[in-house]
Formats: sequence, C-alpha cells, structure tokens
Amino acid sequence: MILSKIYRSTFLVVLLSLILSACATKTTTTTTTETTETTETAIKKLDAQIQADVYTGEDTVKYLAEGVPDRVFFATNESVLTTASRDTLRKQAAWLRKNSDVTVVLEGHCDERGTREYNLALGERRANAAKDYLMTYGVSSDRISIVSYGKERPVDSGSSPLAWSKNRRAVTVKAN
Repeated sequence: MILSKIYRSTFLVVLLSLILSACATKTTTTTTTETTETTETAIKKLDAQIQADVYTGEDTVKYLAEGVPDRVFFATNESVLTTASRDTLRKQAAWLRKNSDVTVVLEGHCDERGTREYNLALGERRANAAKDYLMTYGVSSDRISIVSYGKERPVDSGSSPLAWSKNRRAVTVKAN
C-alpha cells in the first residue's frame, strides 16, 4: 500500500516534469522562430537599402531642387560612379545648366574604416569623379569646387554595413 502510493507520487512527478518540459520547449521553439523571422525581416530591410555594397535608400538624401537629389553613393574603396549615381548627376547637370548663376561644392565622404589619409584621398577621388561627370554634361569647371572630408563627417555614426554605405558618398552643395 505504501509502496503503491510512492509509485503513484513518483509517476505524477515524472508526468508533470515531462509536461512542463514540453511547454518550455514549445516556448523556446516559438521564441527561436520569432527571432529568426525578426532577423530575416531586418536582412530584407537591409537588402532593400543596399545593393552590391552601395546605399540605395532615401533617408539621408536632401535635394538641390525639386526632384534633384544632392548626393551619390559609392561601393567600398571605390570612386567609380554607379548607374544610379550617373542618373542623379545627369539631373544635377540639367538643373545646373538651367541655373547658370549657381556654383556648387562637391564634398567627398568615406566610411569610418581606413586611415585618415587614405579616406581623404578617396573622398577627393569621389568628388572628382562626380565633378568630371557633371563637366561632361556641360557644367563649367569654374562653377564646381571640390573638398574631401574623408571620414570626418559621417551622416550615420553607426558601425554597420548600412551605416558605412550611407557614409560613402559625394554631396553637391550650393555655394551661393
């Protein structure tokens, strides 16, 4: 009699332990699934803003005029203009040709990686690439000056691929 009570109590304890264990496992699986879905959503958002290492988002872009973005973006360690950059610079050139009294400064910027000297030189190459492209579309070189800020003026102070891609840019700023 006493032995059967001990078996029954042991059986109940084991059964309750299994039930609690199953509930805990289900919660962990649900949490893991939710975390995976959140991570996948974040990756999709990142992919929507970066294409082939170049920022394609709009949140940092300002405008020289209506429909004329002020900046172009570059890949890591590159000063080669992308297709999107060339489209933006064509819009800038058309606007500058219509507004012949406006002079601009092209600012070259880099992300935080690399030495100060390397990034200043890279920023200058980026600004010059944009200047050369504007000149091929009829904007006089007398109206364009360049300056490189290297990594000194980030638009996004984060340390992530998205932040870095936002900071690799050439910005056209009205000088007058």
